[in-house]
Amino acid sequence: MLNNLKPATGSRKERVRRCRGLGSGLGKNGGSGNKGQNSRSGAGGKLGFEGGQMPLARRLPKRGTGFKSHCHIVYACVSLDQINNTFKDGAVVDTKALIAKGLVKETLYGTKILNGKLEKKLTIKANKFSASALETIKNSGSTSEVVE
Repeated sequence: MLNNLKPATGSRKERVRRCRGLGSGLGKNGGSGNKGQNSRSGAGGKLGFEGGQMPLARRLPKRGTGFKSHCHIVYACVSLDQINNTFKDGAVVDTKALIAKGLVKETLYGTKILNGKLEKKLTIKANKFSASALETIKNSGSTSEVVE
């Protein structure tokens, strides 16, 4: 019957309750040796504790935190390919126009124009231009203005 089922003999063992007196069957020290830190209850100490020695995590140098200069300027970069595909002939391309078209999110420091193909005549106003982008703009008949 189901109500008479029991596990096979020897397959289940009771948990050993260490250090619970002489009557527990484990002797005077309850199976934890003689004296010392690890014979006490709650033994083992903190994770990473090395007995007073400087722990490994504190001996190693701090890496990966990086350094962020407060002078570093980040520009939103736009390629001439993107400008060529987005704007029509004769348009004025500046930071506001780039934000309106969704090519650039609002920037703190302005925009930088990078090289690509330009087949239209545009007026491009930006904070910075790459040297190759300036050459491409000049060759296409467009004009470039550096805005501060």
